[in-house]
Amino acid sequence: MQLAHSRRSVRNLLTLAMAMMPLFGIANPVPEIIDDFSDENLNQLGFPRMVIEDTAVGGKSTYIQTVASGAISMKGDLVPPRGQPGWVSLVFPLSPDGSPVDLSAYEGVRLRIRGQQGMLSLSVNSTEVVNYDYHAALLEAGGVKYSELKIPFKSLKRAWSEATSLNTQTIASISLTAVGIQPGAFAYELGEIGFY
Repeated sequence: MQLAHSRRSVRNLLTLAMAMMPLFGIANPVPEIIDDFSDENLNQLGFPRMVIEDTAVGGKSTYIQTVASGAISMKGDLVPPRGQPGWVSLVFPLSPDGSPVDLSAYEGVRLRIRGQQGMLSLSVNSTEVVNYDYHAALLEAGGVKYSELKIPFKSLKRAWSEATSLNTQTIASISLTAVGIQPGAFAYELGEIGFY
């Protein structure tokens, strides 16, 4: 009788502790797929995708985006500002307010992508980086067919800042950026983005 009561008490305490986890800031991990483009405006986490281009720093780059048949199509023209590269960045927020999430359960970013024209860069954006020189890698995703790419977190580098390691416990967003030093067109289709 006493043993059954003790087990019931332990079970009740565990249930209570699990129910209170959100109150203590222990959240569920970020899901493996963050966007499969099944919704025209929102990613799998329920947050809107964002596009940021170089017009804020004097560029004149333009883009058109279309979400259909489980993919996003991005195309446009890069018109760089003077003395800087041109860019159009598709941003996938991982929290509603830009606060960091912990991705340490994963090894890297996984993409199903078809690059058609121009150069693409993937960046994993840590709240510890304050100068926009996020940890990034150039992608090779050309061709008619979709490619599945896996980019390990440990392979990502900063371009001009101190060569720090990426802290995967402080990630606010993932960005896929069309980038170029010279004016030119870009085009790609992204069918899925997530982690592995």
